[in-house]
Amino acid sequence: MVNRRSGDAMACQVVAVCFDASQPMRLAQFWAGLLDREIVQDAGGASLPGTDTQLGLRFVASHRKRVGQNRVHLHLHLTSTSPADQQQTVARALALGAGPLDVGQRPEEGHIVLADPEGNAFCVIEPGNKFLAGCGFLGEIACDGTREVGLFWSAALGWPLVWDQDQETAVQAPGGGTKVAWGGPPVAPRQGRSRQRFDLAPSAEGDQRSEVDRLVSLGATWIEAGEDGAVMLTDPDGNEFSVLRSR
Repeated sequence: MVNRRSGDAMACQVVAVCFDASQPMRLAQFWAGLLDREIVQDAGGASLPGTDTQLGLRFVASHRKRVGQNRVHLHLHLTSTSPADQQQTVARALALGAGPLDVGQRPEEGHIVLADPEGNAFCVIEPGNKFLAGCGFLGEIACDGTREVGLFWSAALGWPLVWDQDQETAVQAPGGGTKVAWGGPPVAPRQGRSRQRFDLAPSAEGDQRSEVDRLVSLGATWIEAGEDGAVMLTDPDGNEFSVLRSR
């Protein structure tokens, strides 16, 4: 998907939100059924490609045990057009293998919290939510994170801040679509490597090395280069993300 700011040739592109999974194809099938997307398999896992306004998802094999909740406490937020539409989405998710999840939500809150077949939390948001109006079905990627990390990702992607208040931030591609938001402190303590992360690709005008150097200059930390050629970095909050090899 093309999601860099007009005139910002150096901004990288989000390829997908990547999930570690014990059964990546099973998880891909769940989300493909829920989001009505096609599955694309590769040697490392399975992807649900996004569009210019909807982020893609990718699922890769991992046998590491989950330790507590996900480090970035990353939730996918699905939108609804009516109460009936919300209930239909919930029913479809349950039929595909989701389960209810108690994260302390109050009865009067309108969103419904579920967990996918591997325990990743997601919410089906009530209709009329103004913050997610016009964002599409996959309306938001909601993360734990400081204001500093929101500013970092705005610069990294070339996406403008669409929310910056009380230490909470959100960014969105210039063309609209899925928002990425950070809820501000306190941030959950680190418990091993994140099971969810962003996969990035250099822009058409750039290359992997120059993109990694640019991200480090913005506040990222280099971690390692993988066997697949991807470079693992962390953002200012210590969350891992990957810069894929230039095509």
